[in-house]
Amino acid sequence: MPLNKIVDTMTQTFIPGKDAALEDSISRFQQKLQDLGFNIEEASWLNPVPHVWSVHIRDRDCPLCFTNGKGASKKAALASALGEYFERLSTNYFFADFWLGNAIAEGDFVHYPNEKWFPLTEDGRLPEGILDAGLRQFYDPENELNASDLIDLQSGNAERGICALPFTRQSDGQTVYIPMNIIGNLYVSNGMSAGNTANEARVQGLSEVFERYIKNRIIAESISLPEIPQAVLARYPGVVEAIARLETEGFPIFAYDASLGGKYPVICVVLFNPSNGTCFASFGAHPDFGVALERTVTELLQGRSLKDLDVFTPPTFDDEEVAEHANLETHFIDSSGLISWDMFKDDADYPFVDWRFDGSTEEEFATLMNIFNSENQEVYIADYQHLDVYACRIVVPGMSDIYPAEDLLLANNNMGASLRKTLLALPASDWPADDYLALIQRLDDEGHDDFTRVRELLGLATGKDNGWYTLRIGELKALLALAGGDTEQALIWTEWTMEFNSSVFSAERANFYRCLQTLLLLSQEEDRDPLQYHHAFVRMYGSEAVEAASAAISGEAPFYGLPPVDENLVAFPAHQALLAAYEKLQVAKRRYWK
Repeated sequence: MPLNKIVDTMTQTFIPGKDAALEDSISRFQQKLQDLGFNIEEASWLNPVPHVWSVHIRDRDCPLCFTNGKGASKKAALASALGEYFERLSTNYFFADFWLGNAIAEGDFVHYPNEKWFPLTEDGRLPEGILDAGLRQFYDPENELNASDLIDLQSGNAERGICALPFTRQSDGQTVYIPMNIIGNLYVSNGMSAGNTANEARVQGLSEVFERYIKNRIIAESISLPEIPQAVLARYPGVVEAIARLETEGFPIFAYDASLGGKYPVICVVLFNPSNGTCFASFGAHPDFGVALERTVTELLQGRSLKDLDVFTPPTFDDEEVAEHANLETHFIDSSGLISWDMFKDDADYPFVDWRFDGSTEEEFATLMNIFNSENQEVYIADYQHLDVYACRIVVPGMSDIYPAEDLLLANNNMGASLRKTLLALPASDWPADDYLALIQRLDDEGHDDFTRVRELLGLATGKDNGWYTLRIGELKALLALAGGDTEQALIWTEWTMEFNSSVFSAERANFYRCLQTLLLLSQEEDRDPLQYHHAFVRMYGSEAVEAASAAISGEAPFYGLPPVDENLVAFPAHQALLAAYEKLQVAKRRYWK
């Protein structure tokens, strides 16, 4: 949507890549969200430089349901945010990290009425009917996956089995069932889109796949890119003005052709911050060169003011570190990963190509599919229209994966399912001391990282007003050691907690741990009388903290700040709001598939 191509006829604003006027899209999306029962508010706007707008919208009743939009105008940014909202509602992405509870797990369907369930096999092998031969080879080349590895986080229902969703294999139109577990673990939000028409949304989804795939390749291989000539940039005066303002504010900008010789519809724009020696690479893709360029520039500043451009990292000559998968994951999450100085060499590895893949959205979809076909890449698409707005999820194994297939074995998001009931019962528990210490051993045996947040492991929206929100496995070990009467181990994990987690604690919780550490240290001093220090401790930490820490050490109340939680999670209003939002979608799905 290059600015010089925007056409504004009275109240009808048409931009390239969209099959409807911005005003019509905004009005339609807003009305449909209201009809569905979502109470959307525009929480914040940013316009740091000319022709670069971004907006944060959210559901007043469930702030965990939010999106960000960007564009060259307020209308374009709002239409973008609303479109993304439908994308994430239609694909259930807002709920991808959360357990949906027993009622939904045992209901008529969990994700969609057209899902299929495959019972777990006695020998643990993947059941027949899921995936196709190519996907089985891609996800499980060594036949290491156990059927139980593919139970989805949202249901956690091992008795029901593996929940798989239908995708259409584009090469022959066949339906292939892909487990929700694989989609959630490896693809997250990549390849999802919503739009005014099917082709518009599909073009955006395929463009996103190219953008992230080529971005990873360029960063990992430290490819030197050709700069876009000024004569070409001059076609897009709005982009030129935005870049000029950034340059004036002290941020040198490089605009690159990232098409790798005209093969892919991708642009890269890099911002330097000389004040702290860092840089930030933004990538964008679309069959229309101008749309791709503008998206890349607006992405550069989405959700950021100029004062927020000091959080990135300096370029490096360590190309091996740049190519590490953890670095590429960081780029996906917030673009703050490392970039090689080699990207900025004067001698580019590819020539500049003034490429064009644009046409009608139908033609653009065909053009993008031809690129995948030329590389023998299968494309799988799931279409969603149950909210009366077209949306899709596109999977291109080997290109759209954000995480490697081996994560199904090493970092599966269902790893905490077997612990959920046990851990939630802890605050109200009264076990033998050895059982608490055995649970510490179990956490180690199952390989849970000490830094893992327990709420994320269990798929809970805890809210920020209780200890569950910041609780990590390492801190949990401290509390379990207290419950088990092992003060030496409790001190070790308390000091770990203070070192690695205190920065995110409330003032009250941080004070509790300072007091707890002091009392644990005193407990190891056999020659000192604790009563002699009580008055001083109260003056230092306050009577409430001293009482709470004393109760924790005695085993009377070891799980400080963790409210009891029943199986319906009523202790977490944030999770209840999330489930209420999900039920609105379930109603729409039942109506559509009826």
